[in-house]
Amino acid sequence: MTQPTDKIDNSSPFNLDNDNAYQTWRARKLENYPSELSELVVEVNDPRQLSRAEHEAILARCRVANMAIYVSPVKDEDKAVIRELGKQFNLTQLDSNMCADDDSITSLTVAEEGRRQTYIPYTNRPIHWHTDGYYNSPDKQIYGLLLHCVRRAAQEGGENALLDHEIAYILLRDENPEYIQALMQLAVMCIPANVTTGATIRPTRCGPVFSLTPSGHLHMRYTKRTRSINWKPDRTTIAAVRFLENLLDSESPYIFRATLQAGQGLISNNVLHDRSGFTDSDDANQQRLLYRARYYQRIAGT
Repeated sequence: MTQPTDKIDNSSPFNLDNDNAYQTWRARKLENYPSELSELVVEVNDPRQLSRAEHEAILARCRVANMAIYVSPVKDEDKAVIRELGKQFNLTQLDSNMCADDDSITSLTVAEEGRRQTYIPYTNRPIHWHTDGYYNSPDKQIYGLLLHCVRRAAQEGGENALLDHEIAYILLRDENPEYIQALMQLAVMCIPANVTTGATIRPTRCGPVFSLTPSGHLHMRYTKRTRSINWKPDRTTIAAVRFLENLLDSESPYIFRATLQAGQGLISNNVLHDRSGFTDSDDANQQRLLYRARYYQRIAGT
């Protein structure tokens, strides 16, 4: 496991003092950037064993947009689908978060009892924009994220909105480079401790919104939650957060929307995403079920 760094090489496009490198990277990033969700979609025969062409097609989309959506006929209730898919992109270091299953892969479905029912991902309520693991410690940042749909909501809802975090960075920096400077402060966003019945489940976590991975790639840690979050109260940070919130609430052409169907999934470098509320079946065997895998690695080759 490796943690993000606040040290930015002078040659990096993410160094605010190197506008030439940024403009070069920006132009390359936006050239031929997808304008429709369909441009992110790859049809595959079996996610557990991709052909070379399928692997390359997924990788090509992740290189451009940090994400791809695969469509397959595999509708088995089988975690090997997501586990074996991840391995093909060198995603092997799973994050064993508090509500994950014993194998560190999480079954996202409505929980009727137990600890999970107190957390929104295990309800049918909407989930605000976020990147996964924003409350993790610095040495356990989530760089890769996979979602695989076994069953969609029986009636309606469960749509995901998706935004490449590198696009968010560009829009913020183009608006005001000081927004980036503010959001790279080491303790700009703090998530208070998770305390249950007097016991501290997780301590307070503070850190930047934008940072770099040890290999120099851009990483984003963010949640649009309005409760149980403390932002650094300086004027520039407040303005930057407001700008980002307005972007996420907008109809930006860079925001893609998809409702994953059975056999479909998302592979990404932990891009920004949300989930709409949904209406499900009363039959537990027919309720919405997605598998989620979080990784301490980026997709290999991106």
